[in-house]
Order: sequence, then C-alpha cells, then structure tokens
Amino acid sequence: MAKLTKNQKVAYAKVDSDKVYTLQDATKLVKDCSFTKFDSSVDLSVRLGVDPRKANQMVRGVVTLPHGTGKTVRVLVLCTPDKEQEARDAGADHVGLDDFIQKIEGGWTDVDIVITMPSVMAKVGKLGKILGPRNLMPNPKTGTVTNDVGKAVTDVKGGKIDFKVDKTGIIHASIGKVSFDAAKLYENAQELLQTIVKLKPSAAKGTYLKSIALSSTMSPGIRIDSKGIAG
Repeated sequence: MAKLTKNQKVAYAKVDSDKVYTLQDATKLVKDCSFTKFDSSVDLSVRLGVDPRKANQMVRGVVTLPHGTGKTVRVLVLCTPDKEQEARDAGADHVGLDDFIQKIEGGWTDVDIVITMPSVMAKVGKLGKILGPRNLMPNPKTGTVTNDVGKAVTDVKGGKIDFKVDKTGIIHASIGKVSFDAAKLYENAQELLQTIVKLKPSAAKGTYLKSIALSSTMSPGIRIDSKGIAG
C-alpha cells in the first residue's frame, strides 16, 4: 500500500477495520472520513454469493435513488426527428441521430447515458464496439431503449441508475455525495440494497449478501453489517 498522507491517516484512524457498522452509522462515518477538497462521491460495494459467469446468476437492475446521485448526468438521445423536441423538453443535453452516430464512430463519447428508440436500434447497434466497453450501450432492460424518450430522460436526470454485478461478483454503485445529509445517504443506500435483495437469482445458493462496504473518494472502506438487510 502507498504511504498514507496526513489526511488519510486521520481518516483511517476513525474507522475500525475489524468492526462491522450498521448502515446508519456507516453513512455518518463516511462523511466524517472525507477529506478531499471537492465534493466526493459516496460509493457502495456489494459482494454477492453468485457466479456471474452463469447467465442464471447474473444480477442486473435499475433503481431510482430517492435523493438522486448528486451528479450532473449528461444525456444523449438518439431518436427520430419527431421525438427530438420531446427529448429536449425533458432536459437531454444532446439530441439527434445520424450526426451523433458519426461523431461516436469518430471516437466521441462525452456523455454518461445514451437513450434511444426501438425503431433506430439497427443503426445504434453498430456502435456496440465503442459504447459497450464504456457501459453506454442502450438496453431495453434498463429503460434506455424506449419510445417514451421524454420519461427516460427525466428518470435518469432524477436519480435512476442501473447496476450489474461484475465478473468478480461485486456490484459497485454511487449513492450520492459527501455533502448529502447522512439520512439521505442512508435512504439511497437502503433503496439500492433492497433492490439488489429482490433480484436474488433462484440459482444462487448460500449467503447472498457476502459483504457490503461504503466509501468515499480516497477514504477507507467502512464494512457494513449485512444481517440487518434481508437476503
């Protein structure tokens, strides 16, 4: 491990690495441990008792965080001309189709979410090699391939996130900013965890929530007691 800075030493001293905390205590502690000059993200990491290489144990879903993520989400809508105004009115940052497909083919991916419509998926599908590795590929399961583009934009701007288990069996998700009240961080974390519990695959055996940790940028991870969370 790299040498800790003075601020990191102070932060690490506040967290007992042998202790598991309640979710409520952890959301208070994560605020105390933050020392960055910017408003750090608060992230939840959940290790699941699943084998993500098996299709019947893949955990993926969407959740609307009650208090949003605190991040400004840049949204691109790839749609037919008749839907462009609807997308703009909902707050999309970029709206178009062929012109943006060309930009993306040229390497432009300066957005956080891409929303599109079923009727243009054939065109958008060609961008899979560029958008896929960046987790930007629209997907009907996450509500980003829809005819209701206005609602999709409003949802993602309002705190809807999608998450999936990675190949090591962990879900990583941002649940807010250090500037949030501890109560809001708690409610956001609770909403995400309850959603993950509901998605437990029937093929998953043994302990489902193996470990949960909360951290902010550069802070120590705070271990959370998963017993209080069903699953």
